[in-house]
Amino acid sequence: MAETRVSRWYFGGLASCGAACCTHPLDLVKVHLQTQQEVKRRMMGMAIHVVKNDGLLALYNGLSASLCRQMSYSLTRFAIYETVRDMLGSKNQGPMPFYQKIMLGAFGGFTGGFVGTPADMVNVRMQNDMKMPPELRRNYKHAIDGLYRVFREEGTRRLFSGATMASSRGAVVTVGQLACYDQAKQLVLGTGLMGDNILTHFLSSFIAGGCATFLCQPLDVMKTRLMSSKGEYTGVTHCIRETAKLGPLAFYKGLVPAGIRLIPHTVLTFIFLEQLKKHFGIRIVS
Repeated sequence: MAETRVSRWYFGGLASCGAACCTHPLDLVKVHLQTQQEVKRRMMGMAIHVVKNDGLLALYNGLSASLCRQMSYSLTRFAIYETVRDMLGSKNQGPMPFYQKIMLGAFGGFTGGFVGTPADMVNVRMQNDMKMPPELRRNYKHAIDGLYRVFREEGTRRLFSGATMASSRGAVVTVGQLACYDQAKQLVLGTGLMGDNILTHFLSSFIAGGCATFLCQPLDVMKTRLMSSKGEYTGVTHCIRETAKLGPLAFYKGLVPAGIRLIPHTVLTFIFLEQLKKHFGIRIVS
């Protein structure tokens, strides 16, 4: 008899929170780079600027909103993807074809992106707040305060501002992360050169992080601009047109810091997830 362990539905959210705690400063710098109208600073320059003006702890501005986002967005997409994948895998007695992984990842990511939009918007606002003049800062105390104030001051519709872009990004990044991770891990294990260990998890998640970064960067830029705006964009199409005026490379603004943030985040998420699965997963004997 062989024993395997499968993930519990909430492990993806927990693993993503652990990764977010490690990579949040990189995420904050990425948001600052994406929302500057002119390229004045690069990644290191922006990080130094933040620390110099607001202190070292400013790199963790919006951490509560980031964790809230992971427990809505990531928990939803991982729960959908892994639950359906494991159910279909046991039914078909084998791994899903790659195209089915892509479709499932897109559906799970789109749903998670929509569910996580309010927390995502507050996350972007809290990270971007320090760039605003003191009289224009929103000064949310934490994620729950931010969600409540947006609901009270701007209405329910504003909570889901940029939901289309966030959902689209969620679909793309989930395809890049979850579907590509599963496929890369399957191919690596299929060579017979490596076992199901942390080195395999690292290599597979590194590949997945690279795929996710390239696929989602244009959508990530649009989402960040829409969520941090103060009404200057009438919608997604208007935001795309205004960004396009800055040149085609504007859609890939912050690509390097996005990769530096998203790839480690992806690697850490899957390493944490595999360890949670190994030690606390549901035991299946076959």
